[in-house]
Amino acid sequence: MTKAVAKTAGSGWQVGVSRTVPQGSAQVWDFLVGRDGVEIWLGPGAELGREPGAAYETANGTAGEIRGRTEGDKLRLTWRPKDWDHDSTLQITVSGTDQKTTFRFHQEWLAGADEREEQRAYWTEVTERVVAALAER
Repeated sequence: MTKAVAKTAGSGWQVGVSRTVPQGSAQVWDFLVGRDGVEIWLGPGAELGREPGAAYETANGTAGEIRGRTEGDKLRLTWRPKDWDHDSTLQITVSGTDQKTTFRFHQEWLAGADEREEQRAYWTEVTERVVAALAER
């Protein structure tokens, strides 16, 4: 598993967690943007639109909107839990072959080091849950 954490001039505090799995990229993409995958990283009952500008809100109050989507490759959205006073940007990417795929959660515009560590723990747990769910498929 790869974890990247940093503060940059262009996107503030950020964190990234990635993992390579022995499934094809189409299967991994379909899982991550499908109901079961979305419930892992966005929360139970969460529904995510397909078009830029589509808003979402989770049962726990995290809200945002789709900023971009390239099928089979990248999903970009804003992310704002109910107790935050700012938006962050989340990007999910998938790259690979029919045999092996790397998926990544990358979050930018975090408020500081504490929030970065909190989100790193969150995305690490999410990544482990995605890997386990993919292994069962």
